Amino acid sequence: MSIPYMIDTHCHLDSTSFDADLDSVIQRAFSHNVKKIIIPGADIHTLPKAREIAHKYEGVYFAAGVHPNDIADFDLPTLQEYVKDKKCIAIGECGLDYYRLAESVEAKQENSEGSIEEIKLRQKEVFIAQIELALSLDKPLVVHIREASNDSFEILQSYKNARGVLHCYNADRILLGLSQRFYYGIGGVCTFKNARRLIEALPLIPKERIVLETDAPYLTPHPHRGERNEPYYIPLIMAKLANVLEMSQDEVIATSTSNAENLFRELKEYKCDL
Repeated sequence: MSIPYMIDTHCHLDSTSFDADLDSVIQRAFSHNVKKIIIPGADIHTLPKAREIAHKYEGVYFAAGVHPNDIADFDLPTLQEYVKDKKCIAIGECGLDYYRLAESVEAKQENSEGSIEEIKLRQKEVFIAQIELALSLDKPLVVHIREASNDSFEILQSYKNARGVLHCYNADRILLGLSQRFYYGIGGVCTFKNARRLIEALPLIPKERIVLETDAPYLTPHPHRGERNEPYYIPLIMAKLANVLEMSQDEVIATSTSNAENLFRELKEYKCDL
């Protein structure tokens, strides 16, 4: 059956860049057939805001997690409280991020916060704690991986029952080995002129494992690069996927939405107005 609406599976509506016009942003998305949106929990300090937004708008949900760049703020008891909320549908975004790690260490040397290897080890510990939380609750993970594909793959392979989405799939082929349990978030990067590696990797992803995302306000798709990203740009990503995968736009919409609702099961409960 055809599904006429889309889902933004990763959108930071709790970002301060949306403070002035959040209602307009959400309504604009809904009017462009982006009917459901998930706010990833990237910062434990903004979880109250993410929860508030999710409860204010039907069709908006949130995840609770700690980003690998914010491991100093990791607080498991706080996460455990938020995941009890009925609109918290996943754990994350969590994972590993080794990008600019040397710069980060250099900036923190005065505070003696550890070497590169010590920070990597702490990222892994925090990631594993969130994987285990997700498993204890039978919730999916929203996984962030940046320049850490091998270590991420090794950890996720060791947890055979873990499931979720690899946010902003980075085109590393090793991660395709997780496709039986994980979905692949495809966003505005696929529209970039320098996205050759991702474009070549897209046909290798099983179609039943692709979900759409914006990562708004970041990674704005072409031709709007340089502007604030918004969930109503999801159709641009959908259209690019249709072109690359030689699918009709209706098929990409139906497939990606069905995929998202299979992963985030609570999304099925909300019957949006079409």
